[in-house]
Amino acid sequence: MKQFASKDMVKEAVGDQYDELQEPPRVEVTRDHHLWPLVRKALMEVYDPEIPTNIYELGLILKVVLTYADDADVTDCYVEMTLTSPGCPVAQEMPGMVQTAIMPIDGIGEVSVDIVWDPPWDPSFMSETAKMELNMF
Repeated sequence: MKQFASKDMVKEAVGDQYDELQEPPRVEVTRDHHLWPLVRKALMEVYDPEIPTNIYELGLILKVVLTYADDADVTDCYVEMTLTSPGCPVAQEMPGMVQTAIMPIDGIGEVSVDIVWDPPWDPSFMSETAKMELNMF
């Protein structure tokens, strides 16, 4: 995956709170979109109720596509995510949790969330900080 934003651009967009170790290795995102830092922050506030790590660092977010809607002032957001297991008890609620986190962002229009099972999640999807939080390093 080609990264569009340099480290300086990311730091300027999200400030000193950005930590490269929080980035999951398999996520595909529209990093050059001005709303990405806010969407990333919103995703980092959503937790799987059974795992004490946010879904972004856990590697459940596989793709985020931000596209301008017909109204140039509004950006639609598409999220493709997975779960740690097909038997996850919050599988039905998780898309709504993600939508609820992203919808309040100023400039966001429609938010669509799809759960996919290919590729199947495994611990290699996790960021380094998530591995440390869960003692899986």
